[in-house]
Amino acid sequence: MFQNTVKNFKLNFNALNQGNTFSSGDVMTGHISFDLTKETKISSITMTLTGKANVHWSTGGGKNRRRRHYSAKLDFFDLKSVIVQQNSATGGAATFKAGTHVYPFTCQVPQGNFPSSFHGVYGHITYNLTVAVYRPWHMSKDFVTECNFVNRINTNQPELHAPLSGSNSMTVCCLWCTSGPIEMTASIEKKGFMPGETVKIICEFINGSSRTATPKVSLQQRQVFYTHNKNHRRMHVKKLMSSAGQLVSERISDRRTVIELTIPSSASLTISNCSIIDVEYLIEVSFSVRGSPDLDVLFPIIMCDTPVDAHPPSYL
Repeated sequence: MFQNTVKNFKLNFNALNQGNTFSSGDVMTGHISFDLTKETKISSITMTLTGKANVHWSTGGGKNRRRRHYSAKLDFFDLKSVIVQQNSATGGAATFKAGTHVYPFTCQVPQGNFPSSFHGVYGHITYNLTVAVYRPWHMSKDFVTECNFVNRINTNQPELHAPLSGSNSMTVCCLWCTSGPIEMTASIEKKGFMPGETVKIICEFINGSSRTATPKVSLQQRQVFYTHNKNHRRMHVKKLMSSAGQLVSERISDRRTVIELTIPSSASLTISNCSIIDVEYLIEVSFSVRGSPDLDVLFPIIMCDTPVDAHPPSYL
């Protein structure tokens, strides 16, 4: 069995950054290593770099209901190179001695606007390096390593640096009585954030009702999956983090508070450049008054791979 012949296969990258990520146009270098337990004939060793996306979900099923399946696939690139070539003099396989073998490799990621790596509920975007070992009269033995690809978002876009603000209001009715106004204004310092960063939400409240109210904030991730031509779609909403502020007493005319929300360091980057998968983020700020609907303000944010500095608003 070839599995018993090849031991300790490793693919090692020379890291380009702390996150060991790769982007469009990057040159990936490193080496592969493996141990052979005995003398073995090998025709060639190749490396293939692929980028692809696919989605799949189903609906229906159960008694008297036919289950329907929806799927779509995209291939971004498929590049193959040779690490070790067969014996050119004889045209046959080379004989490899037992022991440790190490071979360097170089591979360039194609230029293009490719989406970042992502694993979702109904689909994924993956970039893989596959090393294949070919022997005469045998099927190849493949070793697959997933690469973490990052689409570099242009963080010089003014909209990513500008502060965001929103407001909402209502009155609470009970039979023939109407409360005073309930109002909320919320703002955040910018639109672009990084995983692991802390968001400061500045909230101002007016609680003219006779009931206490609770300010809350949450970070939502929306995964949207499409078939080709976007004829069908499936959405999955995931709450990543939430936090609550201090209670706001009744009959309060002006209350200001700051609520902090830390984005998980494992959060995926925003994806808006793939025709079958979108990944979006929303910060929801709500003012929850007991016995009545919540006041909500939503802020769409962009998850970037590099820091985005906040630009304070200019006042005339």
